[in-house]
Amino acid sequence: MIGVVVVDDDFRVAQVHAEFTEQVPGFRVLGVAHTAAQARELIDTSSPDLVLLDNYLPDADGVALLAELDTDAIVLTAATDPATVRAALAAGALNYLIKPFTAEQLAERLQAYARFHARLPVTGGAVDQEEIDRALRLLREGDRPATPKGRSTLTTQLVRDALRNAPHPRSAAEIADELGISRATAQRYLAALTQDGAATMTLRYGASGRPEHQYEPA
Repeated sequence: MIGVVVVDDDFRVAQVHAEFTEQVPGFRVLGVAHTAAQARELIDTSSPDLVLLDNYLPDADGVALLAELDTDAIVLTAATDPATVRAALAAGALNYLIKPFTAEQLAERLQAYARFHARLPVTGGAVDQEEIDRALRLLREGDRPATPKGRSTLTTQLVRDALRNAPHPRSAAEIADELGISRATAQRYLAALTQDGAATMTLRYGASGRPEHQYEPA
């Protein structure tokens, strides 16, 4: 379970963001703060995995507070000027979401963060460059535009889930058999996921010597 602290000076907005977060499986709101001082105390006592941080706080800018934190954070703010965006990213924000936004937009970013968090945990052994690259691609998943015309959002998610739930790389034929779709359709969606950076493709050579495409989540 990923623990979250919500920081926003507006009581109603903070509650809405907390409710949005609680709707996402695997996330739990540990508390809500409305000032930088409250946020420091709450973060110190609850040790969250993630902070959802507004920039406009009554006693400090959220970006200034972010620079003090040793915690993952996503900035949720109405600030749209490039200087604030760059300052937030430089201070360590993993993502930046402009208010107002929908529950779905926040959920997409939280789910992407969850995959990033699982791929690159705070503790553990050394990681190689490929593992870092995969983690960063996962973090950006929630930023992608809507599914292009001709591709079903549901089918895209089913193919993606089939890859994630598999203990080993899968072929288009295996995905097609599991989901009850044609091999050509499975191949098309797998190729699209690969192009989007959500999957990686390798070649496997069978007994016949002919290479077969194998896919796994990025």
